[in-house]
Amino acid sequence: MTEPTAMILCGRSPRHLHVANRLCRAANVLAIVHETGTHWSAARVRRVLKPANLARKLWRWLRDRRRYTGGGEARFFFGDAPACLERPDLVFEVPHINDARVVELADRLCPDVICVFGTSLIRGELLERGRLGIVNLHGGLSPEYRGADCTFWALYNGEPERIGCTLHFIDAGIDTGKLIAHVSPEVKPGDDELRLFWRAVRDSAEVYAEAIGRLARGERLGAIQPGKGRLYQVRDRGLRHERALDRRLADGMLDGIDLPARVRWFGAGEAAEAVEPAARAA
Repeated sequence: MTEPTAMILCGRSPRHLHVANRLCRAANVLAIVHETGTHWSAARVRRVLKPANLARKLWRWLRDRRRYTGGGEARFFFGDAPACLERPDLVFEVPHINDARVVELADRLCPDVICVFGTSLIRGELLERGRLGIVNLHGGLSPEYRGADCTFWALYNGEPERIGCTLHFIDAGIDTGKLIAHVSPEVKPGDDELRLFWRAVRDSAEVYAEAIGRLARGERLGAIQPGKGRLYQVRDRGLRHERALDRRLADGMLDGIDLPARVRWFGAGEAAEAVEPAARAA
């Protein structure tokens, strides 16, 4: 079988680099696209400077500095080695993932699959590129957990069994495309949000690589999602939610938990089961 070709669109955090590296070993990767975040328009400036938006972005920045500084993510994925791409020669930078040059690059390279992880929301013509489709790795189990901070919300809702990632085809919605696989990590006492999230991403990198091979071999993957579940947004998560979860974890919320790593594949024509959405914890 001819090695499948791929174009990767991803972020630049250690978890994104780890997934990109794994995909580079599974396919003939033609380009790795990073967005620099330097695209500013007058409308975007006005939107960001609105008091509510500015306060939310500042809170997110402070929270993420507290969570991600210290090199924990890099050590989880790379150990003592530097967190870097194995193929830096393939990097193509754009201000925003929906830059017209990304579509032009896809048209020139004609990849079998476009692989996405950790970019801004993709819109427009790019959604139609990729001979076998455009595939995304989402950090929650769709459709019950769509949007942002899904590992956090699964823990907050008291549903550690619903922690995981979704591999799905991208459509015009937010994490609503046809399901390829659900990847749930091992969950055990003493775990916390970041460790569980990173573990799910690490396991998903292997599934992502396998999915590219399956698609290239002509396997029909992709089940329609049974509804849209709940969309969690960045603004939904506040300090009171974080403190409440910290208390529950400290009080032994995960004591006695021993869930193994699990993967569920979805074939074309398969009916993905609907699951009742969780009630919000107090």
